[in-house]
Amino acid sequence: MSTLVLLGSSRRNGNTEHLVNVALQGIEHEKIYLLENNIFPIVDQRHVTEGFSPVHDDYERLFSDFLKHDTLFFVTPLYWFGMSGQMKIFFDRWSQYLRDDRFDFTKEMMKKRAYVIVVGENPDPKITSLPLIQQFNYIFDYVGIEFVDYIIGKGNYPNDILEDSIALKKSKSWNRGLKANVDKET
Repeated sequence: MSTLVLLGSSRRNGNTEHLVNVALQGIEHEKIYLLENNIFPIVDQRHVTEGFSPVHDDYERLFSDFLKHDTLFFVTPLYWFGMSGQMKIFFDRWSQYLRDDRFDFTKEMMKKRAYVIVVGENPDPKITSLPLIQQFNYIFDYVGIEFVDYIIGKGNYPNDILEDSIALKKSKSWNRGLKANVDKET
């Protein structure tokens, strides 16, 4: 199991990152802080004869690294009832790579499994995050990624998530299950 965490937060050590740290405690993984990378928005060239033009930013490196992992954690605060802008741009750029002959995008995606962590505060994120969870489900279904599970946490200020015993309990449960999978593989 090779695990990658894509963090969509606008700050380090936030509530979403705390939940994924609990879920992956003692499990080898790589983290990518999307905000700390230069990723340009997509210019839609799907219908242009020559296709997409090369984009000179950090995305190609991130995407190549992304493809090396089979277990993915998409971790984002709930921003205006959706994923963070930097995470949305990460997904939007898939349109470009779906048409890139250097990658067998669909075949590679079908080897992957995904977990999602979302944290919001008000109104109740257990309800207002559900459309975002559906969006992740549709994205994963479209490209063939197995959607394993999700956690919706409640928090806004630093360390608010420590008060959400349900989200913390589920993160710990994920940790036990993931460790059991790692033990089976070794």
